[in-house]
Amino acid sequence: MRHYLVVANQTLGNPQLIDTIVACTQAGPCHFHLLVPATQSHDDHTRWTRPEATAIARCRLETALARLKRLGVPASGEVGDPSPVVAIGEVVSRVGFDSLIISTLPVGASQWLRRGVPQRIERLFHLPVRVVVCGATRGGEVNLPQAEQAPRTTAEVGS
Repeated sequence: MRHYLVVANQTLGNPQLIDTIVACTQAGPCHFHLLVPATQSHDDHTRWTRPEATAIARCRLETALARLKRLGVPASGEVGDPSPVVAIGEVVSRVGFDSLIISTLPVGASQWLRRGVPQRIERLFHLPVRVVVCGATRGGEVNLPQAEQAPRTTAEVGS
C-alpha cells in the first residue's frame, strides 16, 4: 500500500487536487494523510490570528476528509504549523510516506511556489514531490525531478 502526504490549505477542496488523489487510488491501494498548514495570510492579503487560521484550516480539513470519504478514498489528516516546511517535518518525523502531493495556488499567487517550498521539501525529506497547481491551465500538475536518494519506506497510517 502506498502512503501519500497531501499538503494544501486554500486549494484543499479544488477539483484538480481531488482528481489527482482519485487517480492515485486507481493505480492501486493507497492511503492519504492530509496536512493543512494553519497559514495566517490569505490571497487578498488579509492576516488572520493564529486561532482564526487554525479554525479555518480545521474546517477545510474536515470538509475535505468528508468529501474523500464519500468518494471511498481512505484518508486521515491534521492541521499543522503555519510553515509548510515545518509542518511537513513534524509529520514525516512520525510517519513514513512514499510520496508528497503539494497543492498550491497558481504561479504568481502562490507564496509556496515563490519561496521554492516544493524544491526545499524534496531536498530536505528525500521524497518525491508532485505539485498540483490549482487553477492552472493544462491539467495543473508539475512533477519535480526525483530526489537523489530513494524514498523512505512507509509505516501503516491509521484511517
